[in-house]
Order: sequence, then C-alpha cells, then structure tokens
Amino acid sequence: MEITIGVQNLSRELVVETDQSAEDVAKAVRKALDGAPALELKDAKGRLIIVPSATIGYVEIGSGEQRPVGFGSL
Repeated sequence: MEITIGVQNLSRELVVETDQSAEDVAKAVRKALDGAPALELKDAKGRLIIVPSATIGYVEIGSGEQRPVGFGSL
C-alpha cells in the first residue's frame, strides 16, 4: 500500500510503501492528529518513518491494488 504524506515547508511529499492495512494507517494518522507527538509508520522494508504531528499537511492512503503495466489488452 502506498502512503503519501504532505509535510509543511517541504516542496516534495513523502511516499512510503507499507505492508500495513489502510485501517491501521488511518488509526495512526488519527492518533497523530489528536495530540500524539508524531506519526509513526513502518515501511515495506521494516524501516520506521517518523513525522512530527505539527508538520503534517495531508495524508493520502492508497489502495492495495496494483495498476496494470504495459501495452497489452485489458
């Protein structure tokens, strides 16, 4: 699942690929926005991503489906 995080005062957004479910990510985001000091997510490689709650601009939670690639017929 792909998570995109917009951070204040940064021109680029953070893109994290994670094995967590959309519900788990949404819970972590809600917790961070409700007063927790940081948003903590684990990426697909096991690394811990920490974003201070005060700097979160937006979070997009992508679907787990992969788009087809190539020129074959659909």
